[in-house]
Amino acid sequence: MKCPYCAHLESKVVDSRPAEEGASIRRRRECLACHKRFTTYETMESLPLMVVKKDGSRQSFDRNKVLGGLIRACEKRPVPYSALEETVNEIEQVLQNEMEREVSSAEIGELVMERLKKLDEVAYVRFASVYRQFKDINTFMRELNKLLEDK
Repeated sequence: MKCPYCAHLESKVVDSRPAEEGASIRRRRECLACHKRFTTYETMESLPLMVVKKDGSRQSFDRNKVLGGLIRACEKRPVPYSALEETVNEIEQVLQNEMEREVSSAEIGELVMERLKKLDEVAYVRFASVYRQFKDINTFMRELNKLLEDK
C-alpha cells in the first residue's frame, strides 16, 4: 500500500477491524519509511448491476434512485431516514445475491413495495399508486382492499 505522506510502497498493518456492519475491513497501517499512520478500507468488489427498463433500455443500478423513491413515498410520514437506507441496502443485497447482472425495473419495484408494506402502509399506497399507475379510483380501492385483507 502506497503511503499517502511519502509515497513509499511498503507499510505494515497495525490494526484490522470490520467496518460498515461487516461489509468492509478497516486497516490502520504504518509506513515503514516515515512511520506515519494512515487508514485503508478493503471492500469486496461487486459486479455492475444493469436495470432493464420497461422500454427495453438499460442503465446501471443507482441506489440513490431507489432511495429517492422511498423518500418521496415516506414524505411527512414517521419513518426514520435510517430505515429507508437500511431498506435500500436490503434491496441492493437481494439483487447482488441473485447473481444476475441484469434485473428488470419491475422486479426492483416489487422489492420496494414488499418492504414498504411492512415499513409504512400509507407510504406503500403512495408508492403503489405511482408505480402501478392507478388509472382511476376503482384500481386504487382494489389495492386498498388487498392491503386490508392482508391484515
